[in-house]
Amino acid sequence: MKQPICNWTCCLSVCLCCWFGGLSAAVATRNSRPNIVLLMADDLGVGDLCCYGNNTVSTPNIDRLANEGVRLTQHLSAASICTPSRAAFLTGRYPIRSGMASRFNLNRELTWLGGSGGLPTNETTFAKLLQHRGYRTGLIGKWHQGLSCASRDDHCYHPLNHGFDYFYGLPFGLISDCQTSKTPELHRWLRIKLWISTVVLSLVPLLLLIPKFARWFAVPWKVIVTFALLAFLFFISWYSSYGFTRRWNCILMRNHEIIQQPMQEERVASLLLKEALAFIDRYKRSPFLLFVSFLHVHTPLITKEKFGGHSKYGLYGDNVEEMDWMVGKILETLDQERLANHTLVYFTSDNGGRLEVQEGKVKLGGFNGIYKGGKGMGGWEGGIRVPGIFRWPTVLEAGKVIDEPTSLMDIYPTLSYVGGGTLPQDRVIDGRNLMPLLEGRASHSEHEFLFHYCGVYLHTARWHQKDCATVWKVHYVTPKFSPDGADACYGSGICSCSGDVTYHDPPLLFDISRDPSEARPLNPDNEALFDSVVKKIEAAIKEHRRTLTPVPQQFSVFNTIWKPWLQPCCGTFPFCGCDKEDDILSTAW
Repeated sequence: MKQPICNWTCCLSVCLCCWFGGLSAAVATRNSRPNIVLLMADDLGVGDLCCYGNNTVSTPNIDRLANEGVRLTQHLSAASICTPSRAAFLTGRYPIRSGMASRFNLNRELTWLGGSGGLPTNETTFAKLLQHRGYRTGLIGKWHQGLSCASRDDHCYHPLNHGFDYFYGLPFGLISDCQTSKTPELHRWLRIKLWISTVVLSLVPLLLLIPKFARWFAVPWKVIVTFALLAFLFFISWYSSYGFTRRWNCILMRNHEIIQQPMQEERVASLLLKEALAFIDRYKRSPFLLFVSFLHVHTPLITKEKFGGHSKYGLYGDNVEEMDWMVGKILETLDQERLANHTLVYFTSDNGGRLEVQEGKVKLGGFNGIYKGGKGMGGWEGGIRVPGIFRWPTVLEAGKVIDEPTSLMDIYPTLSYVGGGTLPQDRVIDGRNLMPLLEGRASHSEHEFLFHYCGVYLHTARWHQKDCATVWKVHYVTPKFSPDGADACYGSGICSCSGDVTYHDPPLLFDISRDPSEARPLNPDNEALFDSVVKKIEAAIKEHRRTLTPVPQQFSVFNTIWKPWLQPCCGTFPFCGCDKEDDILSTAW
């Protein structure tokens, strides 16, 4: 009889040890500072991934993250376009608070590396918070938050001045202008108008020559030369910037040094992946923050030949699959170095997919699933709803799905919490710590209201009722699609924030929890709560506006124009150009 008792005692002891041991291991992991890997796509639609319902593109590595972690279904960017969205992501604050929101339709994001606007130096990014906590911080890929303030080399907005220890990538980003064979993207319609204006001005002196040589009447040579000089100066004034967009904007940097100008776009994806893996290897023995900011899936969709023709969705799908492969290589490295269980991995996109970009009849933009609209469209769901996936083994439940409203701004306080940092007390932080929600300690999002801006203009607001799952959404302004009956602004290339828009009074009201595609607007006749919901949201907007304070506008006309004295240059300006990457490869640390 003693033997069975002994066996039961042993079994019970083993079970208790395993249970408490597993619990203590989880607690130790939770209480220790994890490594952090942030993966951000560029213009990826929420409907482009298999784990979000796509069946035409293969994304096994991103799907693996979702299967092994937590997937957010109502994850929202703070802006529907790159620069302001990323500013909010880095700071946990609405872009309007830092002056990173535009009053103009033309310059809604930073357009020149030779401009003087950027993420203000008094803003504290999550990288700076974690840097102060002993993290080694690195940014690989796209920055697009400005570079210099007053001189070519001051680099006041550089990633290294915003909390990153190491930077390798594009201080601007990838645009179609970076590839000479593609149709220019930057201010395309303005450039067409400038060319037409130049031709018209050039014709004036030629036309003045006709009466002179026909001897109809005398036209002084002084007048003809003056008009010719004016036409030439007008041409030089704009062509010196727009004529060299690839050389001015498409550069590759390592820390403060330019190593390719213009960059070799076919090689850049491989170089970025190599640098990301090298960063993990360098700092695998200490807590690190690695922000991999992909160039995928922004046009011109530069894709390795081995991924060509893989997807059912053409070149865009191929580009998505190449990015997924890069994600897989990063995850594989974490596995090989036995870092996976001690690393928080997060995947997202800066905004929704762009609908207007196409080549002939072939679409080159993303798929936003059932959601209306896309990039640049203010508050329509397709432009602001993005993927949100967290994986942290032993801490977060695998396969969990959360339908609560969350924001890219939430990453800031979340990382501060897991990294042991302290949030700044001298400013408003709009993000909320997601860990209680992700771990299951809370079932309701801390966001009761979220405000959706288009530039500096408030287009839309969202109210998540505390006592139920209902999410109301009101639109005060919506873009005018063109041509009539279209689903985007194909006529202008991107929708406007002001001017060519539709104002709604009373506002459009939707119940996003029942109608996520925003197909059935509510009104007092079919929704008894219409007036009370609108009043509640308007009161919240009024309170939100009381928290806004005047700040320097980073997208002012002066800040956004190209300035030769601020243009980064490898060599002697204006003869800028170099390729140091081959020389550095052998000595890169």
